[in-house]
Amino acid sequence: MNARVIMVAAATAAAGAALTGCASADREPAVGVAERFYAAVATGQGGRACALLAPEAAEGLRSGGQACERAVLELDLPGGAPGGAEVWGDEAQVRLARDTVFLHRFPQGWLVRAAGCRPRGALPYSCEVEG
Repeated sequence: MNARVIMVAAATAAAGAALTGCASADREPAVGVAERFYAAVATGQGGRACALLAPEAAEGLRSGGQACERAVLELDLPGGAPGGAEVWGDEAQVRLARDTVFLHRFPQGWLVRAAGCRPRGALPYSCEVEG
């Protein structure tokens, strides 16, 4: 191998490691928001749960004529312990033991766009909360 090939390979590896580190650092806040959302729902704190929803998701819960704070507590959100997370720019997916959550990074931080999501094979996820 010549020196130029070694330098390119080293630069590529360093860039990949740097990107992995950034993505890893981005995962923790997204996981934290997902955990706080499910904790709020589990403890009957609908207002706190709705504050962690993206505006479109909160509006989607209000569309039934009921306040978000009440509607979110009536959903079947199984949750569970975090099992992994992926971040792609301003989008994130947090997998829980019995659920999947999708988040978006807004200027104020991560907010839940969809929760109570279950895979359906080749079809898009089916979610209890969407926005």
